[in-house]
Amino acid sequence: MQLDLAIVIVNYNTRELLRDCLDSIFAGHRDFACQVCVVDNNSPDGSAALVRETFPQVHLIESRVNGGYAYANNLGLRAMGFDAHQLSHSNSFSYPRYVLLVNPDTLLPPSALQEMLAFMDAHPEAGAAGPRLVLPNGQLDRACRRSFPTPEVALYRLTGLSFLFPRSPRFGRYNLSFRDPDETIEVDSVVGAFMMARGKAVQQAGLLDENFFMYGEDLDWAYRIKQADWKIYYNADVTVLHYKEAASKGNRAIRPKTRYEFYRAMHLFYRKHYAATTPLWLHVLVLIGLVLRGGVAILSEGLKILVAKRATSQAERGL
Repeated sequence: MQLDLAIVIVNYNTRELLRDCLDSIFAGHRDFACQVCVVDNNSPDGSAALVRETFPQVHLIESRVNGGYAYANNLGLRAMGFDAHQLSHSNSFSYPRYVLLVNPDTLLPPSALQEMLAFMDAHPEAGAAGPRLVLPNGQLDRACRRSFPTPEVALYRLTGLSFLFPRSPRFGRYNLSFRDPDETIEVDSVVGAFMMARGKAVQQAGLLDENFFMYGEDLDWAYRIKQADWKIYYNADVTVLHYKEAASKGNRAIRPKTRYEFYRAMHLFYRKHYAATTPLWLHVLVLIGLVLRGGVAILSEGLKILVAKRATSQAERGL
């Protein structure tokens, strides 16, 4: 019997959020065949033990290394029947009808999975879809509906024009900030924090690119799914809570690393899909923008760490 839905959750050091996420998944309404796989990226906080002891129905994979988001998701996808070699040479239906990549820092309402599956069934042209993601303050997580960062779109983002003119159909294309968040629309990409993909689309597009460590792999996956002639949708009728960047927020020391990986991913995506066809003048501007914005972001995080350490040192000395 073909599995309806395989859920893959990649966890790193978010034990309590993982517990809440799994609780919300298993508390949901379900009349479909589902299997949940948690891939723990060598967390030091006892996350794997929590899953073993509290959620025995979950397929747990304990990675001995933190190989990144794409690496860990691929471990889960392979465990769920998506083998890279077989995907490229077979049209068999040994893999699930749908797969869901979801972060442990999300909370799903009881009907979310059922509604997303119904949406995918009602849109046979959809290779992937994602819901409306909202942050704890109630604001929309802008990453849940995006355009591909073409050289032009990337330049608007890197120069800050997308932030200055978010309502502009030209400058606001990356996060589609000029579109109504209550509107279900076709998009270039949704975000890997909650990304439901059709098994057949995965079979055609392949697994995630492990050259991406923790950003950009969802954009690249969406790009390849669309290259295989599938559509991708933002489904505004389903809302999921997203705490966002939970693994890095509690550990300021790794923030420079996360900023570096963000801009490295942007460069990798650009180099992989656009660099060869970009005019030289625009190519130079994109690279300068990546270096300047990335350098400032990394330096800013480093300075915050130094300031925090100095404040802590002064407090300990009673200054």
